[in-house]
Amino acid sequence: MTLEYAKQLDEKDELKGFREKFNLPVTKDKPLIYFCGNSLGLQPKKTKEYFDQELNDWANLGVEGHFQGKNPWLHFHKSFSKSLSKITGAKISEVVAMNSLTVNLHLMLTTFYRPTAKRYKIIIEPGSFSSDVHAVTSQIKLHGLNPKNILFELKPRKGEFIIRTEEIVKQIERHKSDLALVLLGGVNYYTGQAFDMEVITKAVHKVGAKAGYDLAHAIGNIPLELHKWEVDFAVWCSYKYLNSGPGAVGGIFIHEKHTKIKTLPRLAGWWGHQEKTRFQMKPEFIPTPTAEGWQLSNAPVFNMIGHKASLEIFEEAGMKPIVKKSRSMTTFLEDMIKTQCKIETGYKIKIITPGSIDERGSQISIFVMKNGEELFQKITEAGFVVDWRSPNVIRVAPTPLYNSFEEVYLFAEFLSTCCLYLK
Repeated sequence: MTLEYAKQLDEKDELKGFREKFNLPVTKDKPLIYFCGNSLGLQPKKTKEYFDQELNDWANLGVEGHFQGKNPWLHFHKSFSKSLSKITGAKISEVVAMNSLTVNLHLMLTTFYRPTAKRYKIIIEPGSFSSDVHAVTSQIKLHGLNPKNILFELKPRKGEFIIRTEEIVKQIERHKSDLALVLLGGVNYYTGQAFDMEVITKAVHKVGAKAGYDLAHAIGNIPLELHKWEVDFAVWCSYKYLNSGPGAVGGIFIHEKHTKIKTLPRLAGWWGHQEKTRFQMKPEFIPTPTAEGWQLSNAPVFNMIGHKASLEIFEEAGMKPIVKKSRSMTTFLEDMIKTQCKIETGYKIKIITPGSIDERGSQISIFVMKNGEELFQKITEAGFVVDWRSPNVIRVAPTPLYNSFEEVYLFAEFLSTCCLYLK
């Protein structure tokens, strides 16, 4: 593989024009090569224009901006549902942009984790993101239960980093009599493994439990069919692959088989109340029979502006071309690392992300057996923005909307020179 070949791939890339829609980071007037979209996506250039629009409406209209602005704030959150439904494979009524990820997870657990004397256990993935563990543990305690007796963490086989689908199904069957909920990340943040949500959800429902997913590293990254798979609920943030800005609004999916059940327990707020009588301010809560029924407060407009700018790009690009390029880029990166760094001949790194393109998204996780932080520092000083995860993993996320094959080539080439000293 040569630099010329990488440039040829870029020339044929049907998404190459989208790179111009983003602000690319620089330092000391030197452009950086950014492979950290799995942590914080880059800023769409339209974001500033859209902020100015809402600031002007606020300045010129005041409270009337809720009704008379270019994008009336009263229904601002509704403008995202169509795009989110396409990205998640959901019905428009099953998704809504609201709150932040962990707030949404607590709201979903309030509804879907209802432990009984017979069903009370929760299965989570190995090495779950800590905020998910904190949320689940605290919810268990709120029910007066001991997490040590409730929370079961899946384990990969000895010497492996990923957890095989058949092992997940096996453990679901093992705990079938007392299992209440399985909560997994759509893509594991550490290894980059994408879970087979369709197979897992079927196994969960077969034993009478609920299936929920944290899609922080999956949404905008891998193909999703949440409605078809009959996932019970899902939550996500939008500042990673969705490029909506730091701390931007999150979102939820709730399958329509649940949204129409008015008696489902939930934490209620006035924005979840049915729209036609919301402003009558009556004490009785009548939930909207969609995912919007789980909203608490009116839309945080200024926290949604980056979301608007980014989702317009996703609408234009389409998820199929994004996924296609993602798979090509990670395959190109994987092949280059294996050939240039000669992993099989004793260099002290190895890829722990699954080799199958169906089992990963736009991420390759590199396990460094020694001197990992030193290697990460060298990569950073060379102008590559990647991510270090303690104790020994470098995460590299070539993002289809703004990264090029040439950038992937340059990274792999530099990594190969660094690996010489790790022999």
